[in-house]
Amino acid sequence: MDSPSSTTRISARSSMIDSFKSCTLSGMTIDKEELKKKLLMPQYLRFAMRDSIRLKDPSAGESRLPGSRDLVATATAENDDQTPPESPMVVFINPRSGGRHGPMLKERLQMLMGEEQVFDLSDVKPHEFVQYGLGCLELLADLGDICAKECRQKIRVLVAGGDGTVGWVLGCLSELNRQGREPVPPVGIIPLGTGNDLSRSFGWGGSFPFAWKSAIKKTLFRATAGPICRLDSWHIVLSMPAGTVMDPPHSLKATEECTLDEGLEIQGDLPEKAICHEGVFYNYFSIGMDAQVAYGFHHLRNEKPYLAQGPISNKLVYSGYSCTQGWFFTPCTSDPGLRGLKNILRMHVKKVNCSEWEQIPVPSSVRAIVVLNLHSYGSGRNPWGNLKPEYLEKKGFVEAHADDGLLEIFGLKQGWHASFVMVELISAKHIAQAAAIRLEVRGGEWRNAYMQMDGEPWKQPMHEEFSTLVEIKRVPFQSLMIHGDNH
Repeated sequence: MDSPSSTTRISARSSMIDSFKSCTLSGMTIDKEELKKKLLMPQYLRFAMRDSIRLKDPSAGESRLPGSRDLVATATAENDDQTPPESPMVVFINPRSGGRHGPMLKERLQMLMGEEQVFDLSDVKPHEFVQYGLGCLELLADLGDICAKECRQKIRVLVAGGDGTVGWVLGCLSELNRQGREPVPPVGIIPLGTGNDLSRSFGWGGSFPFAWKSAIKKTLFRATAGPICRLDSWHIVLSMPAGTVMDPPHSLKATEECTLDEGLEIQGDLPEKAICHEGVFYNYFSIGMDAQVAYGFHHLRNEKPYLAQGPISNKLVYSGYSCTQGWFFTPCTSDPGLRGLKNILRMHVKKVNCSEWEQIPVPSSVRAIVVLNLHSYGSGRNPWGNLKPEYLEKKGFVEAHADDGLLEIFGLKQGWHASFVMVELISAKHIAQAAAIRLEVRGGEWRNAYMQMDGEPWKQPMHEEFSTLVEIKRVPFQSLMIHGDNH
């Protein structure tokens, strides 16, 4: 596998021209058969993986081995049909992404690289591929199959979908590290979602071009040769008083163990019993009015799916919906002193190269706080901004990267301020850079807080007496990404 290099800093701006350029290789014609030869695993391995996944048993593919176990190594070396490809690859595709192009893209991919190496996420889940598909290759390699061993070592993964789909696949692949099953395959992206911020951050563009049939060959080629970069992921733990009724997003799962840092005292009382959820995010976590607007839009889209049937209509409906909310026009009856997050939130952070928690005051004007890992947010914007060295030194910040072990924390005051930030006329209100974050949320005048994580919003009930805690720490293992801009 290529040795990981530092993540290349990218510009968050992306236009349709940039997107098209990112999916083409200037002046290069890619031969379909040559590409297939690079990607396609021998038939017996493809069938072995297929059998293992269907039967949910890694050993189910053993019957596909050519010859007896004792002769596997010899047979593999002598038979051209069992020669490992230069860059074996599998693709996960979310057919519901990309509008009507999803099913057609799936068919095109299967033509270019074999039906068994293209997984429809409605049929095969990423964890099933990790447990049974890769498990099959590992088992055959242990039996002496050289081709299976090389394919397992070199295999790469391409994900056709939005940021949520990419995060799902990355999370399942990270299990390999926890299980000691190295190497972990690197991941490339075919952007089919609405925001595609992960895709933009790693050189795959903000959208798939209109001429996708010709672009797909070039995308596959780039995925075989792209350099490997690292990506931080962040573990979040949410602890709330027992009896709290919430509807968690898919990215949060209930857990029995609540691994909060006990070295930090909280201001409010701790309940006798607490319930906990945990999850992982790659791009951002936010709390406040932006999450409230996202939550309302999410439910509007579920109730009236005909309003938003693609990335462009999604954005138009979202913009129209957000203009009707208090994010832009706060009701006159609302006490101005109750609008800011400062009324319900205390924040502590661990700064760079520091092991002690430090309380960070929440500015009274801030109505949304965003914790950001990438340069790209909200469909390609860079709200943190490209800060000058003298400003970084003055604030005690370092230059931001997706693999630096730090999160950038900024505030948005209201919709107008957010709008100017998102068109990059001004920067957001810089609050801190942190290696770990603790948020303490307590009710009072407010009954609910709104939170979101990588595009999944939820309503978080608040207790008047007991605190709800949110703790964010970096996952020790970094995900591996294929950078698409390999010119």
